[in-house]
Amino acid sequence: MGNRSITAVKGFLAGAMHCGIKQSGKPDLAMLVSEVPATAAAVFTTNKVVGAPVVVGREHIKRGIASACIINSGCANVCTGKRGLIDAREMCERSAEVLTGRGITMQTGEVLPFSTGVIGHFLPMDKIRTGINALASNIGNSEEHGEAFANGILTTDLKIKTACTQFNLGKRAITIAGCCKGSGMIAPNMATMLAYVATDAAISPSSLRTAVWDVTDSTFNCVTVDQHTSTSDTFAVLANGLAENPRIELGTSAWRSFSRALESVCDSLARQIAADGEGATKLVVIHVTGAATDADARRAAMAIANSPLVKTAIHGGDPNWGRFVSAAGYSGAAMNPDKAHCQVGKISVFRNGRPTDIALADVQAVMQQHDVHITLNLGAGGKGTCRVYTCDLSREYITINADYHT
Repeated sequence: MGNRSITAVKGFLAGAMHCGIKQSGKPDLAMLVSEVPATAAAVFTTNKVVGAPVVVGREHIKRGIASACIINSGCANVCTGKRGLIDAREMCERSAEVLTGRGITMQTGEVLPFSTGVIGHFLPMDKIRTGINALASNIGNSEEHGEAFANGILTTDLKIKTACTQFNLGKRAITIAGCCKGSGMIAPNMATMLAYVATDAAISPSSLRTAVWDVTDSTFNCVTVDQHTSTSDTFAVLANGLAENPRIELGTSAWRSFSRALESVCDSLARQIAADGEGATKLVVIHVTGAATDADARRAAMAIANSPLVKTAIHGGDPNWGRFVSAAGYSGAAMNPDKAHCQVGKISVFRNGRPTDIALADVQAVMQQHDVHITLNLGAGGKGTCRVYTCDLSREYITINADYHT
């Protein structure tokens, strides 16, 4: 399989261009289009302050059908009042009109709008109108078009983030591919994270919605960079059915296979977000076990992942494992320190209430690697588990966010 971008999926076209929003000249307008109407589901931020595109997207996704996504980067269209809503709706209307004109018929309500970037600025609609007209004539299904789309949605990200998988349902090959953006303001609670997944699977609307909710909880809701839930977080999945498989229904073996494949794509994207966190030099994987419940495991894992003391220790390669254990202790999760067990990589540093007999130099060597794995058994006697992705906290993170607006 050569093309592994979002355009690897049958019947999807994509592209991006610079329309003039970003002063850097980088791509700032992107479009994803299904050549036929697609079953669609989406999950949005739970922040009470949301962008106008989130409001419009929630309205449009209620039908469970979508044909296109239109995204601008460089301006979030958040805290922009009635004008912001008018602009978001116009992005959909203009996209539907232009795409219908080139033979891909759709209604305005079948377009999902997205914006990412600085909060509190109005969209330059003159530039976006012109851009949509030009971009709709330059979308395609090549790998280059797919990569251009992945580039066009970025803000402070340093690299594109894509994932793709295939599996068989009977004699039909199903493709699922996606891309996302997210580097800072990352603590999805859906939910500036945006994620798009396309598939050629035929699936019922309720089956897709349930799969999307389940997968969101175990992937995107388990990644954090700075504990700041964005106003724009959105994860959308479009399934156009062109694989011509028997329609997937909730609870069947086909649905379970689809859900596993969707989870593998989203887990890869979530991991890539953490690895590309603003100023990040390390990917941190935190695995909590032995919890009374999965919810307790998540509380402990997130407490460790979001602790500035933990994140700075990891940045410096400081073998201060006490920060990991103590963060779990204040998380609110049930924990028995006398039965707890903490590992850094494969090295046991704390067991049954006391430190192990290890050389801190060995722990330091593990913590200086690019991928740092922390495993903590809470000793609560349960089977609750959770895995969370995060990154270290560097001086560069401060620099990026101190200068973000300017």
